[in-house]
Amino acid sequence: MTEQKDYRYLLTAHNDHIFNTTGTRPQFFIRTYGCQMNSRDSEKMSALLMQLGYTPATHQDNANFILFNTCCVRESAEDKVFGHISRLKPVKAENPNLMIGVCGCMTQQSIIAQKIEKKLPYINLVFGTSNRHRLPEFLWRAIQTGAPVIDITEDDTLPEIKDIAVTTRDFPHKAGVNIMYGCDNFCAYCIVPYVRGRERSRPMADVLQEIETLAADGVKEVMLLGQNVNAYGKGLRDESATFPELLRNVNEINGIERIRFMTSHPKDFSESLIAAVKDLPKVCKAIHLPLQSGSTRVLADMNRMYSQDEYIALAKRLQTAMPKIALSTDIIVGYPGETEADFEATLKVVRQVGFSGAFTFMYSKRSGTPAAERTDTIPPKVVSERFDRLTAELYPILKAYNQAKIGETIDVMVEEPTKGRGADNTLVHFTSEKNLSPGNMIHVRVTEAKTFYVIGEVVK
Repeated sequence: MTEQKDYRYLLTAHNDHIFNTTGTRPQFFIRTYGCQMNSRDSEKMSALLMQLGYTPATHQDNANFILFNTCCVRESAEDKVFGHISRLKPVKAENPNLMIGVCGCMTQQSIIAQKIEKKLPYINLVFGTSNRHRLPEFLWRAIQTGAPVIDITEDDTLPEIKDIAVTTRDFPHKAGVNIMYGCDNFCAYCIVPYVRGRERSRPMADVLQEIETLAADGVKEVMLLGQNVNAYGKGLRDESATFPELLRNVNEINGIERIRFMTSHPKDFSESLIAAVKDLPKVCKAIHLPLQSGSTRVLADMNRMYSQDEYIALAKRLQTAMPKIALSTDIIVGYPGETEADFEATLKVVRQVGFSGAFTFMYSKRSGTPAAERTDTIPPKVVSERFDRLTAELYPILKAYNQAKIGETIDVMVEEPTKGRGADNTLVHFTSEKNLSPGNMIHVRVTEAKTFYVIGEVVK
């Protein structure tokens, strides 16, 4: 840790010298891809860079340092990253002092890091998910030597960037908080365990301290983040550190008004967690519960460790305990070996559960996963046809969920002047005579429902 602090000092002194000489500070721009955990990582790296003497750029074109924080869950995400990076080649040629970095899940794969080193030599630094705390070192070395710095060393301890307050967020009133890292489930289609590592839970005291700091900074809503938050506490010495207990403690923090979490693995959703969600007033009655497939056979192939009947039973227990609970999900269409009967099983679950929201995907092959070795792939035309059938079945259900709100007055936390979210995560568009700030709580009477949002009027 001493060495890391030295790099911070050296880089800060370097940027202070630039400011004293030119009157301006070097600017940075971070482009983030993927999930909420990536967004939170970017916020932390942004706070670190500001401590090092950089200032945020309003646009990529104004930046002295551009950092891509990447995702590799789907091939399209990687293609998008490489497209954006390749467009910087002529910019770099005109401005050799521009620093360009790539980090995150995509670069944690050695084959991708090697590809960047070989085909994109103008990139200055490449690092992964396990060593982002070494960003000051990588930047300093790249600046001093002029040579690319490529380091995807895995660090299972992953020192948290926790001695730096994150004061700039996309939404000042809400923040994500990592409660754990990595994943032990090894779903056959998923690259995450290979790029994020095995499950490591943060000590509960550290999580609570971070949330208290955020609350003091004006945060009213927190999203507790982990690949499988239901497994929180495993591996910690404190056996009382469970996810339900963490929720109870966060519920007691002054200033926090809403608590959300994702993602929940169905196999680990305990009765004690159901009770905690039901009983704790600040915990939103909205749960993201990935299904992936409704076929028990395909679920076994995916290594999801639950059956169709077990998933439906869990959904019904949640809906019985909390009749107005919102259940959203993830669904993959066209997994290798998926038959028409398998797909119909997915439609059966969609009809029976009645989801409030869903992320639907056509299967994307990820090199390095067991599913990538499968030869019984589904023809693209069949996958596309099934995807269309799924959305045709799903979208009326989502709209019906929203239509049931017409005439109701719901609590909405403002995100933008005419937009906010209900406690069940419903997106709400509204009209208001006042200029409302993010974080304001208002009452909105719903007058109209669409598939993905509702429209309403502010009630005094």
